[in-house]
Amino acid sequence: MTLNVGIVGLGTIGKVVAKALDDGMNGLQLNSVASGRREKAEAFLATLNTPTDIMSIDDVAESCEIVVDCAPKAVFAEIANATISRGKILVTVSGAGILSNPDIEKQAAENKARVILATGALLGLDAVRAAAEGTINSVKMVTRKPPNALQGAPHIVENNITLEGLNGATCVFKGSAREGAAAFPANVNVAAALGLAGIGADLTQLEVWADPHLDRNTHSIEVDADSASFNFSIQNVQSPENPGTGKITALSVITCLRGLTQPLKVGS
Repeated sequence: MTLNVGIVGLGTIGKVVAKALDDGMNGLQLNSVASGRREKAEAFLATLNTPTDIMSIDDVAESCEIVVDCAPKAVFAEIANATISRGKILVTVSGAGILSNPDIEKQAAENKARVILATGALLGLDAVRAAAEGTINSVKMVTRKPPNALQGAPHIVENNITLEGLNGATCVFKGSAREGAAAFPANVNVAAALGLAGIGADLTQLEVWADPHLDRNTHSIEVDADSASFNFSIQNVQSPENPGTGKITALSVITCLRGLTQPLKVGS
């Protein structure tokens, strides 16, 4: 059985996922896309081998078994509602979107839908989830990004923080992962994922630093639990189209999709 996949949003992540599906993915096929930039979407789709329709979000959710959310957080609720109400599978990287919709798990259960947060951009979440089966005492994450990766974030704009001309690393945010997800909805989805996997977004501590000496988006995590204490870090290469998004983010969506049909899946 081949499952139809629809993609909402053909930006940095959506294009990579669409190309992977077009190249061939066992048990999955690209069916349709929704995009707010129709002309650019048409030009990109013309480069693919698979004939792919451009539809509304509702029509994508109606025609596909799996909907991949690659759109800005502002439309997450619309995508989620369209997918969940039809009992379909939603794959997203928007941990911030999930946190801002606290009833999403209940809605998915009521409609026999599934919501999957692709988390390949942050290593170690299997260990965090395992530790959460016991008692986690503390979780802290420190994100360091080049200043250009943080430009335009709500927290930066609202607080009139100047990122140009920094001479050294500067802490621009300190708070909970939930607060951080709202302050940087396009930059720290990994913090939201960490909170959801462990002790919750309100108890997960987050720092965000702008560092002009970096050329990669770096996340460092420290976890203390009754089963283990561990720390890990990842340095994600920036996407050329969008410095705030690491290349590995799109790859995490691809491996998540492959895991839906593979007979052997490594990791939870």
